[in-house]
Order: sequence, then structure tokens, then C-alpha cells
Amino acid sequence: DRPTLAAVIFAVVFALLFNLVRRRSALASDTVIGVFSSTAVALGIFLSTMNGRSFTKFNSLLIGDILSVEPAMIGVLAGILLLVLALWLLSFNKLMLSAVHPALADSRGIQVFWQETVFSVAIAVVVTLSMTWVGLLVINSLLVLPAAAARNLAKNMFRYHLYALLAAVVAGIAGLLTSYYIGSSTGACITLYLAAWFAVTFCFRRK
Repeated sequence: DRPTLAAVIFAVVFALLFNLVRRRSALASDTVIGVFSSTAVALGIFLSTMNGRSFTKFNSLLIGDILSVEPAMIGVLAGILLLVLALWLLSFNKLMLSAVHPALADSRGIQVFWQETVFSVAIAVVVTLSMTWVGLLVINSLLVLPAAAARNLAKNMFRYHLYALLAAVVAGIAGLLTSYYIGSSTGACITLYLAAWFAVTFCFRRK
């Protein structure tokens, strides 16, 4: 049930199409994300249930189980983490300027389209490789909640990234421990911790 090379290629193609559509239209990014994510999920379910086949064996992709990660895959995940960190360190300023002010970034000689494309592809690959353990139903929450909570507290971009990273790590560890001791879904536990943290930060958000 683990994602294959075909799944990664599929995700990369969708990421490229997503960035192209967002670039060529006036639609908001959230709208385009909703269109492509719902289409991808529906297409996956359609292909896996053709000819009367059952979707039961793919339930792990929806719910996930982080505790089922094999020791051999930890090295793969560590390698992916290093690649993402390298991308973040090498392209942080360009990515940030491209996101905040595309016109200014373009005037500074930054290839905005390719910066956004590389970022979208990186997210697509990470999500595809981790969906077996995290689950499609909670991946979106794990992508959104740390950043949303950090935005309530951060006064600058450095703190914004720092708070989001710390929240994700702490919630991830707490969710793993909770799931291990009470036998519940790990992805759901992590998401609930992040949701609680968002609620706390919302109460103390900057006026």
C-alpha cells in the first residue's frame, strides 16, 4: 500500500498543472488547491475501484498510521528532510519575495514561476510519500494549522517560521506518545494538538 514511483510522478504532474493554472488565471490559490486536491482524490478512488474492486485495502492511505513506519524508511524520510531543508536554506529569500510580491520579485530577476513550481513539487512529493503514515484526511490540517497558529503570534517572518516549526515538532511528539499509550490514530492526535494550540494562540493573537 506504500506509494510507488508512479504515485510520486502523478503528484509532480498535478503540482505542475496546479502552478500553471494558478499562474494563468485570476483564481485564488485556495480555490485552485481545492479543485486539484478533490480531483486527485476522486481520480485515485475511481482508478482503485474499477471493475468492482474494493477500496478497503487502501484505507490506510485515508487514515494513516505513523507508528507503522519501518526502520528502513526512516532513512528515506531523513533524506527527504535534508533535501527540503536545503531547498529552504538556498531559496528562502527568493521564495518569500515571490510569494509576498511577485511583481517585485520578477523585477529583481527572480524566476517567480519556477520558484513557485519547485516549491509546489516539493510539497506534492512530501505529501505523497507521507500519506501512508499520516493519512490523506489529516494531511491538510498538518499543513495548515502550524502556520495558522504561528500567524497569530509572530511579529516578523523569522518568528513566523520558528513558531510554526516548533508547533509542528512538539505536536508531532505529543501526538505520537498519546497515540502509543491510548491506541488512537496518530495523525488525528497530532491534528488535535495543533488545533488546540491554534485555539490558544487565537485567544492571544496580536490586536
